[in-house]
Amino acid sequence: MAYKIAFISLGCAKNLVNTEQMMALCRKAGHAVTGDPEGADVAVLNTCGFIESAKSEAIDHILRLGELKKAGKLKKLLVAGCLSQRYPDDIREELPEVDGLLGTGSYTDVVSAVEALMAGERPEYFADIHHTYEDGERLVSTPPYTAYLKIAEGCSNGCAFCVIPKLRGKYRSRDVDALLEEAGALAASGVRELIVIAQDITRYGQDLPKKATLAQLLLELCKLDFHWIRLHYLYPEAITDELIQVIASQPKILHYLDIPIQHCDDAILTRMRRRSTRVELEGLFAKLRKAMPDLIIRTSLICGLPGEGEEEFEELCAFLREQRLQRVGVFQFSPEEGTLAAAMEDQVDPETAARRVELVVDLQSRIMDGYNEERLGTVMEVLCEGFDGEAGCYAGRTYADSVDIDGRVLFTAAGLIPAGEFVKVRITGVSDGDLTGEIEE
Repeated sequence: MAYKIAFISLGCAKNLVNTEQMMALCRKAGHAVTGDPEGADVAVLNTCGFIESAKSEAIDHILRLGELKKAGKLKKLLVAGCLSQRYPDDIREELPEVDGLLGTGSYTDVVSAVEALMAGERPEYFADIHHTYEDGERLVSTPPYTAYLKIAEGCSNGCAFCVIPKLRGKYRSRDVDALLEEAGALAASGVRELIVIAQDITRYGQDLPKKATLAQLLLELCKLDFHWIRLHYLYPEAITDELIQVIASQPKILHYLDIPIQHCDDAILTRMRRRSTRVELEGLFAKLRKAMPDLIIRTSLICGLPGEGEEEFEELCAFLREQRLQRVGVFQFSPEEGTLAAAMEDQVDPETAARRVELVVDLQSRIMDGYNEERLGTVMEVLCEGFDGEAGCYAGRTYADSVDIDGRVLFTAAGLIPAGEFVKVRITGVSDGDLTGEIEE
């Protein structure tokens, strides 16, 4: 029997790719796939369980879907992903709304789980998280001009604050040929912007029987019909001269690098079990900027790790003022159970950590304002994402703006500009952190 299955994906883009794989498997099995849980037979909620805020978001979604079930507008709820993997006992005991569980090693069991649910069973599948099937068809859910390519799963870096290795398993690269086949299909379908993702893309290929490198993979991807290739999550200590040369020399690869450093103080970096020092980070950024003068660096930072005093925090602020990184995401330390950092002494008071986050956000907003003002009068290539009715103009992104996390360009044009088209826009102003401009005829 065919069922109507609604999919909701929370958390990161890597999670979204798993959701797209589950959607494809369900459709291949003859079921109807939708994004609206109201009226569905089964809702599949693919969760994030990385930090406290992600857990809260997942639980809120479970409760809302539970209300739909009570109202008779949804029959069954299947919870998949990191929250299921991390807290199966808590979900069983405290969330009776949930009818079945899929761990992060069992995405490919989604069809069996759905059919078991509809047969009145309570399926719980938890396969080996270190050996998962990452190839196969996806039902791509992003706009037709943008898609993700997940090149590896898991992580073996062992950062002290991070629970991901326990949820996703050890690092394992996907086969080069499988990646190129998938990327080729995305290009053929009309994808113009390919976003290469993994927990750590810089270590790609080192675990394969036939060794490969990210640089080699990128050279092959550049032969395909993409306009932009964007890179997410390069670990600083693993960025090689070969990789820098490839990124700098290949016009399709954007000079936008997401390099999560988490901090700059050497003692804090050591506590985090990171492998770089402040001097090494400064040297890397200098080398990258020399190779790519138009480079945009995005990073992630944590405030309030145990042992971070005012001196260490001020060093972080001074580093940001000196380096003027254009894109920074800053997070308050979350003491996640099962991590080394959660058990450390010298825990920072949460209110102090929250205040530090606010200070970094304020500092960084001034740096971003400076970057935006430097764009005034320039002409930038913009990927049009369609007409924004609320703003009354077109909206798009430059190479400096990744999907859903950075700013936009709001621009006017005399004619019709289809979504997915690349256009030249003269930047004339700034509005609430977004750039504004007009199309350059």
